[in-house]
Amino acid sequence: MAIEVSDLSPAEGAEKILTPDALVFIEELHRRFQPERKARLDARVERRNRIAAGESLDFLPETAQVREGNWTVAPAPAALSDRRVEMTGPASPAKMAINALNSGAKVWLADLEDAHTPTWHNVVDAQVNLYGASRGELSFTSPEGKEYALRTDAPLAVMVTRPRGWHLPEKHVVVDGEPVAGALVDFGLHFFHNAATLLENGAGPYYYLPKMESHLEARLWNDIFTFAEDYVGVPAGSIRATVLIETIPAAFEMDEILYELRDHASGLNAGRWDYLFSMIKVFRDAGKAFLLPDRADVSMTAPFMRAYTELLVKTCHRRGAFAMGGMAAFIPNRREPETTARAFEKVTADKTREANDGFDGSWVAHPDMVATCREVFDSVLGDKPNQVDKQRDDVADTATDLLDVTTAGGSITEAGLRSNLYVAVAYTAVWLSGNGAVAIHNLMEDAATAEISRSQVWQQVRNAVVLEDTGATVTEALVTRLLNEETERLRSEVPEEMFTRYYAPASALIADISLAKEYVDFLTLPAYELID
Repeated sequence: MAIEVSDLSPAEGAEKILTPDALVFIEELHRRFQPERKARLDARVERRNRIAAGESLDFLPETAQVREGNWTVAPAPAALSDRRVEMTGPASPAKMAINALNSGAKVWLADLEDAHTPTWHNVVDAQVNLYGASRGELSFTSPEGKEYALRTDAPLAVMVTRPRGWHLPEKHVVVDGEPVAGALVDFGLHFFHNAATLLENGAGPYYYLPKMESHLEARLWNDIFTFAEDYVGVPAGSIRATVLIETIPAAFEMDEILYELRDHASGLNAGRWDYLFSMIKVFRDAGKAFLLPDRADVSMTAPFMRAYTELLVKTCHRRGAFAMGGMAAFIPNRREPETTARAFEKVTADKTREANDGFDGSWVAHPDMVATCREVFDSVLGDKPNQVDKQRDDVADTATDLLDVTTAGGSITEAGLRSNLYVAVAYTAVWLSGNGAVAIHNLMEDAATAEISRSQVWQQVRNAVVLEDTGATVTEALVTRLLNEETERLRSEVPEEMFTRYYAPASALIADISLAKEYVDFLTLPAYELID
């Protein structure tokens, strides 16, 4: 066996996951699909270079017949017919996995990507927890003696696992000297061990697919699914995948993405935070027409965001697929009743808009928000499991609508710049410490929000933006000064040992990539080199 694993015992229970047969499967996935993965990543770069040279985005003329065709995706399995509220969160540690499964949500998005730091311990521990959850055996006892177990008095959330995006490697698993894609490690280990068990228990191997930029990337996943089903010996079409439309190129290929995955497709999700990150990244050198206001000012009612989400609902329902709403990042603070009340009010308004627009369900980031989301969708759905029958023939969005950033409203301020620097450093520090999801100022932040934050800084420097509240021009010197001030603020908020170990390196990394001459495509790539 040419596959090499750096450590076969990084977490308790690893022997159930890193088995010889499972590793042979990972090796086979790598050999068969790594060349096409690399080709798709190269195609991303080529397309971005064309945009930098003046090409814009539009619906693809060569796939017009797909958009105009009368086809639908495979019928939904019973376990995924009702997705009115989905709880998101990492699959490691076990306590968080148990809380998510017990939350009362219809679905748990078991996140191995944006809310997950891919230390080798975390990667394997998450698989151990998913293995136990698939068999109803997951439990945990804290050092203080508190016991966590899967509830038996009500249904558990249906698990939908999100592997890493195509761009991320797994340095601890190597074939012929080349790291295996994190996506193939995450999917491969989960599918190999759990697909048959999940199907026997009335569910199935269900996945969320992140960060895709084209229908050809979806075709790659479909080829992997077809091969994996045959390899493991489960029926063709057992896998169901929901694709996050969280890049601006993918927004122009929603029909095509569903078509490529039509035997395995479940729906599309409006990944709003990464979508904003992608808008900045793709059009980062397109001038002031693509400058977004302060992150806090970009609402889902901005015209370009409305165009994106309404087109998603229209596309999904025309094809018999589910349209899933985005993350409500607001979380309660039990020590601050007024903050909690505002959070519930904002989440209620957000979910009401989504339910009325035709979404079939939505995400929340905290168990306390599950009931709020459920109540909103209950009021619209009633006894129906979903509203796929709600067609949005009134939606006729164009490329212009999807790219109309100038009407977003809002301001670009020093307060917003400071907030971006604070969040980028604070999140990256916690990520480096091994925790991929963290509450900052009563918002649940993950890698996507950190990506927006540092990308806005880079874009504002390159465009010499004049801040509306101070009149100052955003320069490297200004960013350096504000970053130092926000870093010192963080120093005052955390123990000195933690600051030295995590926050100082995080600040240095944010300085490097925010002020780099060439834009760094993903914060998590250089950050990955700083973890074990």
